[in-house]
Amino acid sequence: MNNPQKKNRLIILTLFGMSIVPFLIAYILKENPQWLQGRTNHGQLIIPPVPVERSDLTGFDPFSQEHIGELAGHWLIINVIPEATCHEACRDAIHKSRQLQLMMNKDLTRTRRVALIFKDSEEAASGIWWQDDKVLLRVRPNENVVKKIAGIRPDGVPDGMLLLMDPLGNLMMQYEPGFDPYKVKSDLAHLLKISQIG
Repeated sequence: MNNPQKKNRLIILTLFGMSIVPFLIAYILKENPQWLQGRTNHGQLIIPPVPVERSDLTGFDPFSQEHIGELAGHWLIINVIPEATCHEACRDAIHKSRQLQLMMNKDLTRTRRVALIFKDSEEAASGIWWQDDKVLLRVRPNENVVKKIAGIRPDGVPDGMLLLMDPLGNLMMQYEPGFDPYKVKSDLAHLLKISQIG
């Protein structure tokens, strides 16, 4: 075999290798996503997103009943209250979500805060949970929504959990109790930046 034939074979093998290697790397990364370190979100994505109908939510008090229409077309920062009482972790989460919304600056009007109250509790007794919070919408989900959220957290919905919902009504991110509002703000600002809705 002469030199030009060897050279041609080497070129063909090199081109073949260059075309197959990217597919091989992509396949390996698909099978081992934990190897990717480029994750930019701080919360946990809900995959697939969980759709919630606005009609599945009703106002908890007169203020919320009157302003329930504000849920549509906005990004919702949702404090989940799974028990009949809002413990310290729950009250801390409500306070942090208030700080979070105020940190949104120019995007403040694109968001609404919601307390999702699973169980019946007296309006007067629950008033201390959100002391003087004039804009927090307080809603009750129906059984369908409670089941969907329980499906996201099969080990139990914790007190102080936070959810993000897009303007189309899809629950898309969740945060553990004790979340850092600055990290949630980073995620939410990114979502608002790329969003064509809300």
